[in-house]
Amino acid sequence: MPKITFIGAGSTVFAKNVLGDCLVTPALQGFEIALFDINPERLAESETMLNHIKNTYGSTSAIKAYSDRKEALRGAKYVVNAIQVGGYDPCTITDFEIPKKYGLRQTIADTVGIGGIFRNLRTIPVMLDFAKDMQEVCPDALFLNYTNPMAVLTNVMNTYGGIKTVGLCHSVQACVKDLFKNLGMDDTGVQSKIAGINHMAWLLEATKDGVDLYPEIKRRAREKQKEKHHDMVRYEMMLNFGYYITESSEHNAEYHPYFIKRNYPELIERFNIPLDEYPRRCIEQIGNWKKLKEELVGNPTLEHKRTHEYASYIFEAIESNNAFRIGGNVMNTGLITNLPKEACVEVTCLVDRNGVTPTFVGDLPPQCAALNRTNINTQLLTIEAAITGKRDHIYHAAMLDPHTSAELSMDDIKSMCDDLIEAHGDWLPAYN
Repeated sequence: MPKITFIGAGSTVFAKNVLGDCLVTPALQGFEIALFDINPERLAESETMLNHIKNTYGSTSAIKAYSDRKEALRGAKYVVNAIQVGGYDPCTITDFEIPKKYGLRQTIADTVGIGGIFRNLRTIPVMLDFAKDMQEVCPDALFLNYTNPMAVLTNVMNTYGGIKTVGLCHSVQACVKDLFKNLGMDDTGVQSKIAGINHMAWLLEATKDGVDLYPEIKRRAREKQKEKHHDMVRYEMMLNFGYYITESSEHNAEYHPYFIKRNYPELIERFNIPLDEYPRRCIEQIGNWKKLKEELVGNPTLEHKRTHEYASYIFEAIESNNAFRIGGNVMNTGLITNLPKEACVEVTCLVDRNGVTPTFVGDLPPQCAALNRTNINTQLLTIEAAITGKRDHIYHAAMLDPHTSAELSMDDIKSMCDDLIEAHGDWLPAYN
């Protein structure tokens, strides 16, 4: 019986999306679906929920929860990762509150920026532990990483974990559809090309019947910028740099030095930037869980409709050899020629029985590549810090971050990093 292992299975809603998709897909019947989470209560809830779906649809797959991670991984053909190390309390709170003391505000703090750096530093050691187990018990498994910070963690698993890894993010899937919907345009028949890095990939082309749609996109965007809306940062970036970005405005507000600035507080209002957005979402999700739990875990006739998540389509393409196209995060093996070869990039990939095959892009527009490199610098220095254990590289990563360096002096950046290291305590390894 082939095996799909889901690490972080206590994320019940996400487990429903990814594994529920597998349970209702004919090509993916007869699998063992192995669940692992460090929280036994949430693990049991997800097991119950998935058995509801299995019984509703008569799936022939077996659901099994494990208390031993290595045993959950043993013999796996596919591994899905959806962990969050440190959770909302204490780690996310720490990522936001200590920078605030230095006047550094954030929106999501899960990709780059000071929050992204420290989320990486506490997650990388755990991921490398996964890799060590996988090298022993399932060395040929395909590892699908859904955990942020996507680019760094996918890079680490490929480069230092020795595990065949592709990172998956929703932003590429939603990019064209959401842009056209918000501008009142029809996306039927639109052909697009997207490439860059995770959360900062670029809609390089948008055409229909051979006609370039960008002039009309930009015309409508200029009109829309005259009033408040939820995507003002991305429109502003597109109108100044020429191309639309895949990830949301609340994310991109903190990836660049232009929007969240103490000396220009009016920018927050002008571009409708939701500071402290991620903590708000966390509190809302925690508050809603009781109701969701009853709907998912307490419903023995639970139904499921296949979602847009890539995982089941990747598994199906490999198992059936019916090719499928994804936007995947992979190592830059010459795919984007004006980004560093050490970087993890987001490009179109073809999936079939041969696995995940990235496609060649060539040069990005020079201004797009330049913006990508500002984030890649911090990503690569964060990896260097995690692998070498050198505190100086944490400082380097933070000092090279566009938003952090635009707001704080070098002395304040180093002091803030020291405070964050101390506050994280045992969530981080020792740095010398």
